[in-house]
Amino acid sequence: MKKYKFLISGGGTGGHIYPAISIADELSMNFHSSEILFVGSNQRMEMKKVPERGYNIIGLWISGIKRKLHFTNLLVPFKLLHSLIKSYFIIKKFKPDFVIGTGGFASGPILYVASKLNLPTLIQEQNSYAGLTNKILSKSVETICVAYDGMSKYFPVNKIFFTGNPVRKEIFETNISKKESDIFFNITRPNKVLLVLGGSLGAKNINEFISKNLDFFNKYKIQIIWQCGNMYYDSYKKYNSKKIKVFPFLKNMNKAYSSADYIISRSGASVISELCIVAKPVIFIPSPNLAEDHQTKNALNIVNKNAAVMVKEKDLNEIFFKVFDKVINNEKFSNELSKAIKLLAMPQATNKIIEKVKTRLKNGNKLQ
Repeated sequence: MKKYKFLISGGGTGGHIYPAISIADELSMNFHSSEILFVGSNQRMEMKKVPERGYNIIGLWISGIKRKLHFTNLLVPFKLLHSLIKSYFIIKKFKPDFVIGTGGFASGPILYVASKLNLPTLIQEQNSYAGLTNKILSKSVETICVAYDGMSKYFPVNKIFFTGNPVRKEIFETNISKKESDIFFNITRPNKVLLVLGGSLGAKNINEFISKNLDFFNKYKIQIIWQCGNMYYDSYKKYNSKKIKVFPFLKNMNKAYSSADYIISRSGASVISELCIVAKPVIFIPSPNLAEDHQTKNALNIVNKNAAVMVKEKDLNEIFFKVFDKVINNEKFSNELSKAIKLLAMPQATNKIIEKVKTRLKNGNKLQ
């Protein structure tokens, strides 16, 4: 069997990193003698998370443009030029057979250079609103894998393939029992468990809201597993107790999902894909501070199918309590949410992407 080399780039947040790792894991299983190299952005979380999963990574001096006027924006053209040049030498040295990007500014230079060198290229867009990097790359890459309908408004229709979003392998580990997970988190039953997720980087406003309303949650005799984010942990670790478990980052998400009876979460595309597989009642609190408010669009895609509920940040103090009470106390309603979100799961997403890679490598020409 030929030894294939795969170059994978994507980062900045877990929403870009974990799909990239999922693709890498599946490539390793399908191409047993393959060699995989990641390219990320220096000082971002991929430089830690990717090596933890056993893959090598090279960092680029690259960052996005800040929306507010900031002196660091003056460096962006220099960083981009530096990263394009470095990407060229990375490709020339590694000699990849296929180059894959999962979004984030780190994937821009490497995918652009690869496409200009006529290497097979594929990008994977997680969100219902395409990221800037992928929109730019769509003009030059060969294949675009998406998870939402209607993406032709962002990408050339002849390049689009509907695959769904890759999900971390551990999410599929069904052999972990709720009892085992409860022991791991020191959960006491019969009390219910609320899992609070603010995204891989944490969510300031969700953290503040939870901390100010702990008495409200205590009325329901509910226990909380709370991922507050690395940058917020020092501020919220003081709330650790028998009923509240505060973590900077949850490395054992499969156990957290297993213990959870209800989930409060941001609505990044990758976590939505996981929540569809997990199939627990979900309250989405989208981040309003991202491009085109795309997390709200992601959440509405699920809410409009009666598969979850949503509370906007600006409405937390007005309507969250009523919504939460309905989810907790109306068992029929919460069960219907679980059943509906499970129907939206796409567990074969990573396999579908790998099939596109296999077909391209086997045929030696562009996918049609």
